[in-house]
Amino acid sequence: MASVTQTAPASTATVRLLSLDIARGITMAFMIMVNNNGLHAWPPFQHSAWNGWTPTDLVFPCFLFVVGVSIVLSFGKRLERGDSKTRMVASILRRTVILILLGLVVNGYPYFVWDRLRFYGVLQRIALCYCCVALFYLWRRDAGSKIVVLAVILIGYWCLMRYAAVPGAGFPGKDIPFLDPTQNWVAWLDRHIFPGRLYEGVRDPEGLLSTFPAIATTLLGLLAGLWMRTERPRRQIALGLVLAGMSLILLGQLWSLSFPINKKLWTSSYVLFSGGTAALLLGILCWMVDVKGWRKVWTQPWIVFGTNAIFAYMLSELLGSTLWIKLLHHRTEMLWTWIYLPVFARIHPAGLGALLYSIAFTMVCWLATYPLWRKKIFLKI
Repeated sequence: MASVTQTAPASTATVRLLSLDIARGITMAFMIMVNNNGLHAWPPFQHSAWNGWTPTDLVFPCFLFVVGVSIVLSFGKRLERGDSKTRMVASILRRTVILILLGLVVNGYPYFVWDRLRFYGVLQRIALCYCCVALFYLWRRDAGSKIVVLAVILIGYWCLMRYAAVPGAGFPGKDIPFLDPTQNWVAWLDRHIFPGRLYEGVRDPEGLLSTFPAIATTLLGLLAGLWMRTERPRRQIALGLVLAGMSLILLGQLWSLSFPINKKLWTSSYVLFSGGTAALLLGILCWMVDVKGWRKVWTQPWIVFGTNAIFAYMLSELLGSTLWIKLLHHRTEMLWTWIYLPVFARIHPAGLGALLYSIAFTMVCWLATYPLWRKKIFLKI
């Protein structure tokens, strides 16, 4: 079950956590915006159709990166307090199960068609990545083991996708195009595990096999968290994150020449590139908040989302689905049409109307989350 605490997970005295809350809040705000962007959204607010990337494609991996950082900062304190590993493992497993169940609620609401219920999803992927990386951190807290596993995942995934024959289709680059949208290992496995329950029919952007490189993204965040817990000066920590981010972006771009950046497959080049952007963002925030001390009015909107991220996400998903419920005695008319068509659909260009709708939707979610922050209520699972 969800728990409530009235102790802020980040105070102005704990600037590292404040920086992390801001990063989490920025990510959550944009996640809500891109998931509820109306009709005719501008290209930056749409996912890439296949290979390549848009700013929208960087939102989810940024959140997983923040999850990895959070594991180090929160678990490190618990271990220092003397919490037993048994209790911490139980907590990890409980959170994982709750996140998966919440993901199923999001997928099923409001109609819950059980024979077509999608099992994959954003919260499910967060749960699996969190579980694997958190247990790994409890087992071994050194950076070296994380780098080795990270390299094994990225290189192994590349070898599988590039050189292993897809059953019934053949070898990539020879019998079928490399990274063919339907004939690849990720799509093939998902069609055999959950036929008829995939987001895109023949494949799923949160599929099982592509969760492994998503775990690698979370491991990058874990490494960033280990760096942030060192006793180095804050300026050096911020600079290290910025340099690491720029290096990862460059490496991701170079690898994309032979293994394209692809969010739906979560390719290895995508892991490096998106992880680099997340590290760069966190490094800039560390410099602004930790080094320069800019922690006033501009930080509050992001902290509201950052300290109640799961609540904000669940609210946005359930509210978005509610607006699409068909009204009684109407086959096509929905609550959404009453809001969008008379107001935002009349704004030109159409992309501007869609952007304003997504901003308005996000503001509604923020206003609903703000009282929790105001009363220092932070919902945890």
